[in-house]
Amino acid sequence: MGKKLALIHTIANFKEIIYDPFGKPFAEANPDIEVVNFVDDTLLKEALSAGQCTSAIMRRIYSYVENAAAVGCDCAMVTCTSVNAGAKYLRPITSIPVFNIDEPNAKAAVAAGKKIGVLATLPTSPIATIRLLKEEAEAVGKEIEIVSKVADGAFDVLCAGDRAKHDEMVCEALYSLAKEVDIICFAQISMSLLKHEDCGVPLFKIGVSGFDHAKKILMGE
Repeated sequence: MGKKLALIHTIANFKEIIYDPFGKPFAEANPDIEVVNFVDDTLLKEALSAGQCTSAIMRRIYSYVENAAAVGCDCAMVTCTSVNAGAKYLRPITSIPVFNIDEPNAKAAVAAGKKIGVLATLPTSPIATIRLLKEEAEAVGKEIEIVSKVADGAFDVLCAGDRAKHDEMVCEALYSLAKEVDIICFAQISMSLLKHEDCGVPLFKIGVSGFDHAKKILMGE
Protein backbone atom coordinates (compact mmCIF):
# COMPACT_ATOMS: atom_id res chain seq x y z
CA MET A 1 0.00 0.00 0.00
CA GLY A 2 1.27 3.48 -0.88
CA LYS A 3 2.06 6.23 1.61
CA LYS A 4 0.88 9.83 1.72
CA LEU A 5 2.97 12.86 2.75
CA ALA A 6 1.37 16.17 3.71
CA LEU A 7 3.24 19.42 3.11
CA ILE A 8 2.09 22.40 5.18
CA HIS A 9 3.08 25.66 3.49
CA THR A 10 2.93 29.24 4.77
CA ILE A 11 3.44 31.11 1.48
CA ALA A 12 1.07 31.56 -1.45
CA ASN A 13 3.81 30.97 -4.04
CA PHE A 14 4.75 27.58 -2.55
CA LYS A 15 4.50 25.89 -5.95
CA GLU A 16 7.31 27.93 -7.49
CA ILE A 17 9.57 28.00 -4.42
CA ILE A 18 8.94 24.61 -2.80
CA TYR A 19 6.78 22.13 -4.67
CA ASP A 20 8.11 22.39 -8.24
CA PRO A 21 11.85 22.29 -7.35
CA PHE A 22 11.63 19.81 -4.46
CA GLY A 23 8.21 18.22 -3.96
CA LYS A 24 7.52 17.31 -7.58
CA PRO A 25 10.90 15.58 -8.19
CA PHE A 26 10.43 13.73 -4.89
CA ALA A 27 6.97 12.53 -5.94
CA GLU A 28 8.26 11.47 -9.35
CA ALA A 29 11.16 9.55 -7.81
CA ASN A 30 8.83 7.90 -5.28
CA PRO A 31 5.62 6.93 -7.13
CA ASP A 32 4.46 4.98 -4.08
CA ILE A 33 4.31 8.21 -2.06
CA GLU A 34 1.52 10.70 -2.74
CA VAL A 35 2.26 14.33 -1.84
CA VAL A 36 -0.61 16.49 -0.58
CA ASN A 37 -0.32 20.28 -0.11
CA PHE A 38 -1.96 22.41 2.57
CA VAL A 39 -1.49 26.18 2.23
CA ASP A 40 -2.17 29.03 4.67
CA ASP A 41 -0.17 32.18 3.97
CA THR A 42 -1.55 33.89 7.10
CA LEU A 43 0.76 31.71 9.19
CA LEU A 44 3.95 33.41 8.03
CA LYS A 45 2.34 36.85 8.08
CA GLU A 46 1.35 36.34 11.72
CA ALA A 47 4.80 35.01 12.62
CA LEU A 48 6.45 38.06 11.03
CA SER A 49 4.06 40.39 12.84
CA ALA A 50 4.64 38.72 16.21
CA GLY A 51 8.34 38.07 15.64
CA GLN A 52 7.90 34.41 16.53
CA CYS A 53 5.74 31.31 16.20
CA THR A 54 2.77 32.05 18.45
CA SER A 55 0.43 29.65 20.24
CA ALA A 56 -2.31 30.66 17.78
CA ILE A 57 -0.07 29.65 14.87
CA MET A 58 0.66 26.33 16.54
CA ARG A 59 -3.04 25.65 17.00
CA ARG A 60 -3.64 26.22 13.29
CA ILE A 61 -0.70 24.03 12.31
CA TYR A 62 -2.14 21.34 14.58
CA SER A 63 -5.47 21.59 12.74
CA TYR A 64 -3.72 21.12 9.39
CA VAL A 65 -1.80 18.10 10.66
CA GLU A 66 -5.00 16.53 11.91
CA ASN A 67 -6.79 17.36 8.65
CA ALA A 68 -3.91 15.68 6.83
CA ALA A 69 -4.38 12.61 9.00
CA ALA A 70 -8.11 12.67 8.25
CA VAL A 71 -7.46 12.38 4.51
CA GLY A 72 -5.07 9.48 5.00
CA CYS A 73 -1.67 11.15 5.28
CA ASP A 74 0.98 9.18 7.15
CA CYS A 75 3.34 12.07 7.91
CA ALA A 76 3.29 15.89 7.82
CA MET A 77 6.21 18.18 7.01
CA VAL A 78 5.97 21.92 7.70
CA THR A 79 7.97 23.78 5.06
CA CYS A 80 8.47 27.14 6.81
CA THR A 81 11.47 27.86 9.03
CA SER A 82 9.84 30.77 10.85
CA VAL A 83 7.25 28.48 12.45
CA ASN A 84 9.52 25.50 13.13
CA ALA A 85 8.79 25.59 16.86
CA GLY A 86 5.30 24.35 16.04
CA ALA A 87 6.42 20.91 14.92
CA LYS A 88 8.56 20.47 18.02
CA TYR A 89 5.77 21.22 20.47
CA LEU A 90 3.02 19.50 18.51
CA ARG A 91 4.81 16.17 17.97
CA PRO A 92 3.66 14.61 21.26
CA ILE A 93 -0.02 15.26 20.54
CA THR A 94 -0.53 14.81 16.79
CA SER A 95 -2.01 11.61 15.42
CA ILE A 96 0.66 11.33 12.70
CA PRO A 97 4.39 12.20 12.78
CA VAL A 98 5.14 15.88 12.11
CA PHE A 99 8.46 17.65 11.66
CA ASN A 100 9.84 20.82 10.14
CA ILE A 101 11.74 20.69 6.85
CA ASP A 102 14.80 22.40 8.34
CA GLU A 103 15.36 19.93 11.20
CA PRO A 104 17.58 17.50 9.22
CA ASN A 105 19.56 20.44 7.82
CA ALA A 106 20.30 21.77 11.30
CA LYS A 107 21.42 18.34 12.44
CA ALA A 108 23.84 18.03 9.51
CA ALA A 109 25.20 21.54 10.05
CA VAL A 110 25.99 20.93 13.71
CA ALA A 111 27.75 17.68 12.82
CA ALA A 112 29.88 19.46 10.21
CA GLY A 113 31.02 22.68 11.86
CA LYS A 114 31.71 24.59 15.05
CA LYS A 115 31.47 28.22 13.91
CA ILE A 116 28.21 28.22 11.99
CA GLY A 117 26.85 31.03 9.87
CA VAL A 118 23.08 31.38 9.56
CA LEU A 119 21.89 33.16 6.42
CA ALA A 120 18.31 34.37 5.94
CA THR A 121 16.09 36.83 4.10
CA LEU A 122 13.45 37.17 6.84
CA PRO A 123 14.09 38.34 10.42
CA THR A 124 12.13 35.47 12.01
CA SER A 125 14.08 32.73 10.26
CA PRO A 126 17.47 33.10 12.03
CA ILE A 127 15.73 33.06 15.41
CA ALA A 128 14.08 29.75 14.57
CA THR A 129 17.19 28.25 12.96
CA ILE A 130 19.48 29.28 15.80
CA ARG A 131 17.14 27.61 18.28
CA LEU A 132 17.31 24.39 16.27
CA LEU A 133 21.11 24.53 16.02
CA LYS A 134 21.52 25.13 19.75
CA GLU A 135 19.13 22.31 20.64
CA GLU A 136 20.96 19.90 18.35
CA ALA A 137 24.37 20.97 19.70
CA GLU A 138 23.16 20.44 23.25
CA ALA A 139 21.74 17.03 22.33
CA VAL A 140 25.11 15.85 20.97
CA GLY A 141 27.21 17.63 23.58
CA LYS A 142 28.97 20.00 21.18
CA GLU A 143 29.91 23.64 21.69
CA ILE A 144 29.12 25.85 18.71
CA GLU A 145 29.36 29.52 17.82
CA ILE A 146 26.70 31.11 15.62
CA VAL A 147 26.93 34.20 13.44
CA SER A 148 23.74 35.27 11.65
CA LYS A 149 23.11 37.61 8.73
CA VAL A 150 19.87 38.70 7.07
CA ALA A 151 19.62 39.96 3.50
CA ASP A 152 16.86 42.43 4.34
CA GLY A 153 14.21 42.81 1.67
CA ALA A 154 15.36 39.91 -0.49
CA PHE A 155 12.34 37.74 0.32
CA ASP A 156 9.92 40.49 -0.75
CA VAL A 157 11.91 40.92 -3.97
CA LEU A 158 11.63 37.19 -4.66
CA CYS A 159 7.89 37.16 -4.00
CA ALA A 160 7.57 40.07 -6.44
CA GLY A 161 9.09 37.83 -9.11
CA ASP A 162 12.63 39.21 -9.36
CA ARG A 163 14.79 36.17 -8.60
CA ALA A 164 17.89 37.74 -10.15
CA LYS A 165 17.75 40.70 -7.76
CA HIS A 166 17.00 38.33 -4.86
CA ASP A 167 20.07 36.26 -5.70
CA GLU A 168 22.23 39.37 -5.99
CA MET A 169 21.14 40.57 -2.55
CA VAL A 170 21.58 37.17 -0.91
CA CYS A 171 24.97 36.57 -2.54
CA GLU A 172 26.28 39.82 -1.14
CA ALA A 173 25.34 38.66 2.36
CA LEU A 174 26.60 35.13 1.65
CA TYR A 175 30.09 36.16 0.57
CA SER A 176 30.41 38.52 3.53
CA LEU A 177 29.28 35.90 6.05
CA ALA A 178 31.58 33.24 4.57
CA LYS A 179 34.59 35.25 5.69
CA GLU A 180 33.55 34.86 9.34
CA VAL A 181 32.52 31.19 9.70
CA ASP A 182 33.42 27.54 9.02
CA ILE A 183 30.11 26.57 7.39
CA ILE A 184 26.87 28.30 6.45
CA CYS A 185 23.36 27.04 7.18
CA PHE A 186 20.63 28.50 4.95
CA ALA A 187 17.63 29.42 7.11
CA GLN A 188 14.94 29.24 4.39
CA ILE A 189 14.03 26.91 1.57
CA SER A 190 13.33 30.00 -0.57
CA MET A 191 17.12 30.52 -0.72
CA SER A 192 17.99 26.98 -1.75
CA LEU A 193 17.86 27.67 -5.51
CA LEU A 194 20.30 30.57 -5.10
CA LYS A 195 22.74 31.00 -7.99
CA HIS A 196 26.13 31.76 -6.46
CA GLU A 197 29.87 31.41 -6.85
CA ASP A 198 31.97 29.20 -4.56
CA CYS A 199 32.16 31.07 -1.26
CA GLY A 200 34.90 28.87 0.21
CA VAL A 201 32.89 27.17 2.96
CA PRO A 202 30.37 24.28 2.94
CA LEU A 203 26.73 25.30 2.52
CA PHE A 204 23.80 23.48 4.11
CA LYS A 205 20.55 24.15 2.25
CA ILE A 206 16.98 23.29 3.16
CA GLY A 207 15.01 21.08 0.79
CA VAL A 208 16.21 17.65 -0.30
CA SER A 209 17.29 16.63 3.21
CA GLY A 210 13.78 17.32 4.50
CA PHE A 211 12.15 15.14 1.87
CA ASP A 212 14.72 12.40 2.50
CA HIS A 213 13.82 12.50 6.19
CA ALA A 214 10.12 12.31 5.36
CA LYS A 215 10.75 9.21 3.27
CA LYS A 216 12.59 7.55 6.17
CA ILE A 217 9.61 8.20 8.44
CA LEU A 218 7.16 6.91 5.85
CA MET A 219 9.24 3.76 5.26
CA GLY A 220 9.61 3.16 9.00
CA GLU A 221 13.40 3.61 9.00
